[in-house]
Amino acid sequence: MSPPSAGEEPPPARRDRGPRQRTTPRSELSRAPEFEQVSPEVGQLDEEAFDAAAAADPDAALTLLADMATATDEGLRAAARRLAARVVLDRARTGLARSRGVRRLRPVPADRGGDLDVDASLDAVLDARAQGRQPGLDELTARQWGRPELALCLLVDTSGSMGGARLAAAALTAAACALRAPGEHAIVSFARTVTVLRAITSQAPASAVVDSVLTLRGHGTTSLAAGLRAAGEELARSSAERRVVVLLSDCRTSETEDPALVAARLPELVVLAPADDDEEAVALGRRSGARVAALRGVADAPAVLAALLV
Repeated sequence: MSPPSAGEEPPPARRDRGPRQRTTPRSELSRAPEFEQVSPEVGQLDEEAFDAAAAADPDAALTLLADMATATDEGLRAAARRLAARVVLDRARTGLARSRGVRRLRPVPADRGGDLDVDASLDAVLDARAQGRQPGLDELTARQWGRPELALCLLVDTSGSMGGARLAAAALTAAACALRAPGEHAIVSFARTVTVLRAITSQAPASAVVDSVLTLRGHGTTSLAAGLRAAGEELARSSAERRVVVLLSDCRTSETEDPALVAARLPELVVLAPADDDEEAVALGRRSGARVAALRGVADAPAVLAALLV
């Protein structure tokens, strides 16, 4: 298919039925030096051994954990996913602060509508009475339902260049956000095509989202502009005051459409890129106004993301 001509709107991104998933045989897992200590027998996962491995080399241990979450061994796979939920939540506690993401009451001048807040308006009523007049609405305080403060769309690059530790970092970051992000958040993955793992309006439990992102595997080409467009479409359905796309990618695109033009139209974009391959991400940030940070390892992801969202 030829690329769209100048001024022509590109076709909408095609959605996959779901992310490409694969199982990981024990023989492949055993290539990791610490695997035999963490899983000494089929179906077993020694959490103390994993904690020791994570203390010695958090990036290697967390990458192994993401791989074990897709093990062909059902017992090991289930144990790894339970452990991942605990480990990700522990790390997320020092990362992105949780917002309720729901409408909440806020004080506003009564002339803007809402329900009168008698306690907050009492001083204005007494002052007006002392002056022998009726208080004006602009002097009184009302309570009005406000919009959510923050909505996020996590956009995860699952193309071939984002395999191994890079994708583990991205997946664990997305999992951490699923556990601690605002109530309005979406998770979208992209390679050649786009998959919405969690829509902005979804009520899916965090555990289901964690399972989805941990089974992602890198493959194929990179349709970065299509992914950014899909993320923008998800956030357009939010009523939040601040809407942010969080892109986890090396930003190496294989399409002809310029992703910077799509990125520049987003309300706000932050990019987490691999520290050893962030040139394209930096260039995208410079051209689109996005904020970019280098992700040095899996363990750093939640804190880096929190710093970008201040």
